Amino acid sequence: MRHQQVADNVFTVRGTDVNMVLLRDGRDLTLIDAGWYGDAGVLEQSIRELGHRPEDIVAILLTHAHLDHVGALNHLHRHYGTPVYTSETEVAHARGEVHESATPLDVIVRLADPAILAWAARITAAGGLSKNPVPHIQPFPADGPLDLPGNPVPVHCAGHTSGHSAFHLPEHGVIATGDALVTAHPASKTTGPQLLPKFFHHSTEDTLAALRALEGVDAPLVLPGHGRPFRRGIAEAVARARDHAAGLLR
Repeated sequence: MRHQQVADNVFTVRGTDVNMVLLRDGRDLTLIDAGWYGDAGVLEQSIRELGHRPEDIVAILLTHAHLDHVGALNHLHRHYGTPVYTSETEVAHARGEVHESATPLDVIVRLADPAILAWAARITAAGGLSKNPVPHIQPFPADGPLDLPGNPVPVHCAGHTSGHSAFHLPEHGVIATGDALVTAHPASKTTGPQLLPKFFHHSTEDTLAALRALEGVDAPLVLPGHGRPFRRGIAEAVARARDHAAGLLR
């Protein structure tokens, strides 16, 4: 089973080394991020195992437009008409008009590491070499809390990409951090709250600075884009990520 309940009406879905989040309100769902292109089947199966249909997704929220987060967006829009929203700054990235991602060369030069080699094979099989622009994506329809299941509140934390957002769920004490803060990744030698390795970031320095936007949020439960949930609160997660980042910036 690839999904788990982590809070009341909050679920994570495990894609190919990446996490998605489902928020439930009655029969309606909000999806945060959509894994790789090849994760569409895993996502749909998880939704059905929860007693829902893909048509129950009212909207999809995108933290940022890297291939491991946009994967199933076009599939869901094409088959079910599901709208997709991200920050205004991130829209051009999602539509393929700008590029702020690690390149295949960034991965190739690191393939001597067996963990990265295995990860590269998995993500290639999941569609990691295919472009996947999202021409229908729109900016958030409002400022502040969004009128969607879970009442998510976008938290601007640019750095990993220029328009990266986290999503705070005040009613649940949860924050979904996307790649602004993670707890593990095959390209990292450590586990626990951290920044991704430098080659993944548009700006590592800005990603570190953006942690300020997260640390004041009231969220005992952290749901990262990669790695396991962290249940000791976002403030401690940020402090540990800063300690980890000190090594990245040397």
